[in-house]
Amino acid sequence: MTSFLPFALPDIGQEEIQEVVETLESGWITTGPRVRRFEKEFAGVLGGGVEMVAVNSATAGLHLALEALGIGPGDEVIVPTLTFTATAEVVRYLGADPVFVDVDPATFNLPQESIERNLSERTKAVIPVHFAGMACDIHAIIDIARKHGLKVVEDAAHALPTRVGESLVGTLESDATVFSFYATKTMTTGEGGMIATRHKWVADRCRIMRLHGINRDVFDRYVSRRPSWFYEVVAPGFKYNMTDLAAAIGIHQLSKMERFRQRRMEIAMRYDEAFEALPLRLPPHPANKDEHAWHLYVIRLAEDASVTREDFIDAMARLGVGCSVHFIPLHRHPYWREKYQLSKEDFPVAEAIYSRCVSLPIYSRMSDSDIEKVIEAVRGILA
Repeated sequence: MTSFLPFALPDIGQEEIQEVVETLESGWITTGPRVRRFEKEFAGVLGGGVEMVAVNSATAGLHLALEALGIGPGDEVIVPTLTFTATAEVVRYLGADPVFVDVDPATFNLPQESIERNLSERTKAVIPVHFAGMACDIHAIIDIARKHGLKVVEDAAHALPTRVGESLVGTLESDATVFSFYATKTMTTGEGGMIATRHKWVADRCRIMRLHGINRDVFDRYVSRRPSWFYEVVAPGFKYNMTDLAAAIGIHQLSKMERFRQRRMEIAMRYDEAFEALPLRLPPHPANKDEHAWHLYVIRLAEDASVTREDFIDAMARLGVGCSVHFIPLHRHPYWREKYQLSKEDFPVAEAIYSRCVSLPIYSRMSDSDIEKVIEAVRGILA
């Protein structure tokens, strides 16, 4: 590991370690006071009067949000094909059907025209994905959704902190936004996620359903000084609660979030400058005053590049640099392809992106020498 630069590493400091130790020593390690503190501080950072519900993954958060919004059997939910499978699988959890659509060739995001072209009487919701940390044209998407009576759940697994104008993703006018704190994300709790919503009734339903459909806070029952054993199950809920151990990490990651973003932005700018003359397309930058979270830095090899995408990744590995691909489009995976009779010809933009895209390392733990190692490797292969 000393000579190989991994594609991603979490940036964990002594503050997180000490908070985890104190959590272990406290005697309360599952959902409790630190989860509440994390939710409260997250709400404070986002602002905008939104409510927060901490969960054990972004997948759980997407599932809970859709369930709270009434998505069920026979419904359709529009989903971009260029995303991780979790975006679509949560639709199937509820007996509904994802409708896969192609993406914008410049931004890799869900274009508004793809929504309108794929509407049916069964369409009930849309899940836009803020690819790589750059916001979709979310205002246009919300306008279309409101026009047709659709719910909007933002998949913001890459988009923390991402701004649309002066507003952070998570505070916009969608019905819910879901963030990811997986180990490779812009901040981490190891595993974890957060639902942000302006609707109190959505937050209340998600809180009930994240822990077995119990109609009161389990933490309150166990720490109360008076007999407090009674509860009622009001729905067949799930086991999606975040632990205090995870929240202990998140509390301090949250305080470093903007510093992490600044470092990733610095890396992106250095890459842009270093790769400008090479046979590749640089990642898009946001328009206007929007701010990119730079969770991913995705290049696209030019058609006249001297190597294929696969050979490029192999060569980078031989030079000691880990790379990845975001994403293998969902229409290529056997389950989705066979379930919905999908073909490559239906998604020409995603196919073109997938065939030539490579994600380079971009994370706050990277040193200046790490950055130079990536630059030198890319130049050595493509120059």
